[in-house]
Amino acid sequence: MTKADIVESVYEKVGFSKKEAAQMVEMVFEIMKDNLERGEKIKISGFGNFLVKEKRARKGRNPQTGKEIEISPRRVLSFKPSQALKKLLNT
Repeated sequence: MTKADIVESVYEKVGFSKKEAAQMVEMVFEIMKDNLERGEKIKISGFGNFLVKEKRARKGRNPQTGKEIEISPRRVLSFKPSQALKKLLNT
């Protein structure tokens, strides 16, 4: 499913114009991105949680050369589905 598919679904189910549906979907994604950028958790009841985790620096190995390398610290996005979503997917 793409963003265009989401816009189309909102357009069909809610009755907004396509332009209004696109603006609404874009606004929701912008709010989510802004909150995640600040490191805040997003909890959507019945769907799941989005959170940003901090990964510390660590040593790794180049699989082609076997040479040891330093993997820099970074932030990664994590999603944990709710129990309701897990149940829906496994029925």
